Amino acid sequence: MADLSSVRPYGDRLDDGIVQLSFTLPVPYALSAKQAALELARKMSLDEVEVAHYQRLCEGYTHFVVYGRCREAVDFEQLRQGSFEIQFMTEHEIDRFIDQHFHRKLVVVGASTGTDTHSVGIDAMLNAKGFDGKHGLEAYKGFDVHNLGSQVSNAQLVAEAIAVDADAILVSQTVTQQNLHLHNLTELVDLVEAEGFRNRSLLICGGPRLSHELAKELGFDAGFSRGTYPNHLGTFIVQELLARKSADVLT
Repeated sequence: MADLSSVRPYGDRLDDGIVQLSFTLPVPYALSAKQAALELARKMSLDEVEVAHYQRLCEGYTHFVVYGRCREAVDFEQLRQGSFEIQFMTEHEIDRFIDQHFHRKLVVVGASTGTDTHSVGIDAMLNAKGFDGKHGLEAYKGFDVHNLGSQVSNAQLVAEAIAVDADAILVSQTVTQQNLHLHNLTELVDLVEAEGFRNRSLLICGGPRLSHELAKELGFDAGFSRGTYPNHLGTFIVQELLARKSADVLT
């Protein structure tokens, strides 16, 4: 049984700390390159380091696969207390959950705002085809989805959300130069609050440079980054809306 107060990587046996790393160094393929990889891995606080494989990529570049023993551990029990932790449901489980607890379709409005032309992320979450074999929320029976696309102003997004009485507002941000994403996200929160709609809808953001912690700091209910699938997003939406619905009943 693992000690969750002191968690280390698992290689051959529990708590052995064995990890595998792969990386490329801008050095010629030679024995000295192998020594460079070993020294670098040791500086990463790995013990019993071995280079399992290395090869020339092109002139002046060498790729390595390295094994080592990690001496550090993390207190998982402490980390998950109050953290953003969800037991993800499948598409069909989410639809059943909506039918059981809401008896109507949940309305979701999303867009990439500002000058951001990137729609891949918002499309992956919302459009029926989704990505990587996972349907987007548009394909779910329990969601009514409005994807406004890219280069949408925050004012347009908020106006649409109010018009359809959205249960959740999604905004995707990919462009981060000069912290444009932070400006757009902050402006969106301000607009939603100014319209008196903040307590009527979940506010969710996503993008490669975002995290749940940053999203919360900016005034959002949640933030999603790399590795997110539509069912992850859907699970959060239905569970959070139910929690708020239950809280309203209790008060």
